[in-house]
Order: sequence, then C-alpha cells, then structure tokens
Amino acid sequence: MITIYHNPKCRKSRAGLQYLQDKGMECTIVEYLKNPLSRDEFKDLLMKLNLRPADIVRTQEDDFKENLKGKTFTDEEWITIMLDNPKLIQRPIIVRGYKAVVGQDFAEIDRLVGGVE
Repeated sequence: MITIYHNPKCRKSRAGLQYLQDKGMECTIVEYLKNPLSRDEFKDLLMKLNLRPADIVRTQEDDFKENLKGKTFTDEEWITIMLDNPKLIQRPIIVRGYKAVVGQDFAEIDRLVGGVE
C-alpha cells in the first residue's frame, strides 16, 4: 500500500502523484492541508522518513522567511510549528510500509516503491 501526503496546488506534489499513477501504482491520497496530521501521525512520518522536523521545512515559503528564518527550534517546537502551519511541510511525502520519502525526486520514489507495478 502506498500513501501520498499531497497538496493538489503544488506543482511538485502533482508531479509526484502523476509519476506514481503513470507507473500504474494505486495509492491512498491524503490532502494534509484539508485533513491535518495529528502529532503522532507526523512523528510516525518523520520516523519513516528518518529525518528530523527541520529537514522537511519548506524554507522558500513566505511564512518561513518572514517569521522563522535564522531562528533555532527544538524538534518538538518544529513539530508544533509545522502542525500549526502545514504548508511548511515538504511535499509530497510518499509512504510504503515502514519507509517514506519526500517525493520531489523520481529516483527517490523509485527506490521506495521498488518497481512495484
């Protein structure tokens, strides 16, 4: 089972979803801006990504540039910030089993899904 945490307004997120669909892969789509993640769900995603919260912050967002750039936060503080402002979360995030990737690179997606057709 493949799950994609998706923002349909994001070009890279749409491209990641289209890539999976073009490969014939069925996936569950979670529009995380409409259906926000719980703290536990987000921590589970971070574990599957094997990344810290700061590693998946969208630093190009105006909100980041205006309010967060140059500041230091703990992991728990980043989690709170990102859950309160989910547009700051990199996208798409693609999950298969116990692993996940930020799906902006098709090679990363391929490594995750392993050629499943």
